[in-house]
Amino acid sequence: MSLSRRDFLALLAAPASMALSGCVTIPEQTPYRGKQVVIIGGGFAGATAAKYIKRLDASIEVTLVEEQLSYSTGPANNWVLGGLRSLHSITFNYRTLREKHGIHLVPDTALRIDPVRKIVHLKKGLILPYERLIVAPGAELRWDSIDGYSPQVTQTMPHAWRAGAQINLLRAQLLSMKDGGTVIISIPPPPYGCPTAPYERASLLAHYLKQFKPKSKLLIFDAQDDFALQNLFIEGWQQLYGFGTERALIERIAGNAGGEVKGVNVSQHAIVTANGEQRAEVINIIPPQQAGLIAREQGLTDVTGWCPVDPLSWESSTVPNIHVIGDASLASPMPKSAFAANSQAKSCAMAVVASLNARAFSGPTWMNTCYSLLSPHYGISTTMVYRYRNAQIAQVAQAGGQTPAESNKQLEAVYADSWYNNITQEAFG
Repeated sequence: MSLSRRDFLALLAAPASMALSGCVTIPEQTPYRGKQVVIIGGGFAGATAAKYIKRLDASIEVTLVEEQLSYSTGPANNWVLGGLRSLHSITFNYRTLREKHGIHLVPDTALRIDPVRKIVHLKKGLILPYERLIVAPGAELRWDSIDGYSPQVTQTMPHAWRAGAQINLLRAQLLSMKDGGTVIISIPPPPYGCPTAPYERASLLAHYLKQFKPKSKLLIFDAQDDFALQNLFIEGWQQLYGFGTERALIERIAGNAGGEVKGVNVSQHAIVTANGEQRAEVINIIPPQQAGLIAREQGLTDVTGWCPVDPLSWESSTVPNIHVIGDASLASPMPKSAFAANSQAKSCAMAVVASLNARAFSGPTWMNTCYSLLSPHYGISTTMVYRYRNAQIAQVAQAGGQTPAESNKQLEAVYADSWYNNITQEAFG
């Protein structure tokens, strides 16, 4: 089958049902080698990169490959779980990216990358050529890391790490639990998406219990000894939930006290740690994580399970002309978070546009900001600035910080809502 560049672009501009109705290939003898960028993954990293590449150079053809027709955000999924927002309010489609920014959308799954021919094979048969490829598959759960845990077990012990059915399931379990029951949250070793997210979740679940099931108890089994913003969380837990007292709603078992969950006993509805088994009415298992499947299968990861990159351009350290951004990348000391992904995507977009136009690119700066709610009216946050220095990402001294202990936590909660609205508009608006 012969397909000209004009026909190919027309196909991409057509409705998804038409574009994917058959098996379309790009002839091997005439591969397209123009300003074509393909992006795999439509989360904060992929969507932001697509949008900013078009902003920087409208002549570049940008194709976004994303299996889902809409995206429910990781940030604010705890707010849905705590009853502060609806699932609909944290779910976004890609219509604006297509209609306002001229990005081609392909609702499909990337199966294979050919870095020599510079093409991406999709599940439904379409083959996309690229000059530069951006891979933003996010993080996936490592099912083999907790003995006895599996996708099937999530129907009784939900991970609820992604917004959607799992969030609804965990919330339903909380609503049906009798007062006086026990809730367990297991927190994996880092890295995982947003370092403070599990602790925000624990806070909002405790808020729900305090309001409706005050005789209940929340147990945090944590693989870590210490965690991000620990002092601020503990201060809030003490004020809000009696942490450290006999009547505390929250109790935390740290890693050095046997807090890491090694397995689950499904028949007993219990977790297994070095100290034995602990049963509970509601169990939320958050497993360890790794880069998305396409990155692992295509040789973009190293022994850590994540993708090493040159942070100047976010180009893969293992495969040329492929960039990896967002949670899948190794970007320490930057955390895996929505804001970090957004910041990485912008600098990657600038690097890609510069490369396609034979221009130099240097000196990127990145930021990260994370907000956490400990109750609907009690918020905390952390901010950090990073620069490219000696071929690495380095924190800028005294350029960031966290919520001061004496600050207005109610105002921080207002800022958290504003931050969420702004970051989602940045990516999907």
